[in-house]
Amino acid sequence: MIKNIAIFASGEGTNAQTIIDFFKSSKSIKIALVVSNKSMANVLNRAKNNQIPTLVIDKHSFCETNEVIAVLKNANIDLIVLAGFLWMIPENLINAFPNKIVNIHPALLPKFGGKGMYGMNVHKAVIDAKEKESGISIHFVNEHYDEGKIIAQYKCEVKENDTAEDLAKKIHQLEYTFFPKTIEGLLS
Repeated sequence: MIKNIAIFASGEGTNAQTIIDFFKSSKSIKIALVVSNKSMANVLNRAKNNQIPTLVIDKHSFCETNEVIAVLKNANIDLIVLAGFLWMIPENLINAFPNKIVNIHPALLPKFGGKGMYGMNVHKAVIDAKEKESGISIHFVNEHYDEGKIIAQYKCEVKENDTAEDLAKKIHQLEYTFFPKTIEGLLS
């Protein structure tokens, strides 16, 4: 029985690409859909280049109807993976896919999470707080930003002279290494 993943992303899609590449030759796990809230997001090109169906959503259909849920159910989605998707997930979607929506956060939650804490905002906050370590948190999604049950965390050292850009590179390496493997573990 093949397990189907839907990847939700809002931008460039580097994490999505890593996940697509990781599962390309899998006999048991398939990227069945890429969903974006931005019609010009490069993640949609990455999906098309890999013959993966795409869906562009608007705020109304996503938050106030069950249209997106219907598409996901129709595609037999087993797991929704948020890879740089910046909208809050509506409660009806969380209820339709309980413990089947996974997010990656570029810090060690519960620190540096919440609304507005994504990308370089997080890395700058970590550097400004003079943290000695940072990392990634892979967690289930609930109705609050970055507060779902943590599945896994992976750490890296923050050196005294690291910039937010230096930290971003370390975090990306952790994401690319561990996010696909964690997803695989959840579906196995």
